[in-house]
Amino acid sequence: MHIAEGFLPPAHAVAWGVASAPFVVHGARSLVRDVREHPESTLLLGASGAFTFVLSALKLPSVTGSCSHPTGTGLGAILFRPPVMAVLGTITLLFQALLLAHGGLTTLGANVFSMAVVGPWAGYGVYRLLRRYGVPLMGAVFCGAFAADLSTYCVTSVQLALAFPDPGSGFLGALGKFGSIFAVTQIPLAVSEGLLTVLVMRLLVQSSRGELTRLGVLVTSVGGGKRAESAEAVAR
Repeated sequence: MHIAEGFLPPAHAVAWGVASAPFVVHGARSLVRDVREHPESTLLLGASGAFTFVLSALKLPSVTGSCSHPTGTGLGAILFRPPVMAVLGTITLLFQALLLAHGGLTTLGANVFSMAVVGPWAGYGVYRLLRRYGVPLMGAVFCGAFAADLSTYCVTSVQLALAFPDPGSGFLGALGKFGSIFAVTQIPLAVSEGLLTVLVMRLLVQSSRGELTRLGVLVTSVGGGKRAESAEAVAR
């Protein structure tokens, strides 16, 4: 997903940076507020950021100027909501560009928009929709992580197609080519990331049930009130 340093035309790089900036600023405010109100969440926040950093650093060759890898943003979006992931994802991408030569500073805005903005919102939206219709927690977590991963690559395909339209078929032709190449590696990776996210969530349910209840992950509506979900409901 990470578009390589210098690969996008300057105008595109600037435009994606401008598009990403409001989400990152809003996310920073949300993150500061959450930490001030609930300092006990700091450890889980750090774990969510580390999960994103490690997974998104595992890159596989793909289209020229980019690569395929898990994103790890679905977990943090489910736990802390997408605005916070805009910040954690930006920090992850910045460190990877500086320390691992993975992505780049000139393409940071484009990479942030796809992985730290669209991915978390898509994953969280799918998760919330499924939970509203009674899908068990782990099923919703899997689908949310899958959607966060795959939507990131859909946006990256759009970004590359806008920058490098096909000489004959234009934007749509380039989009089809980029998307089909990404699909070969990314669909299996999205499934794998969904399964791994479910495993991590199961561990968190066992070790951090109180924190997950406060975050709303383990809360369901019953008779006009609220109660924490049972272990049996979580395991389904």
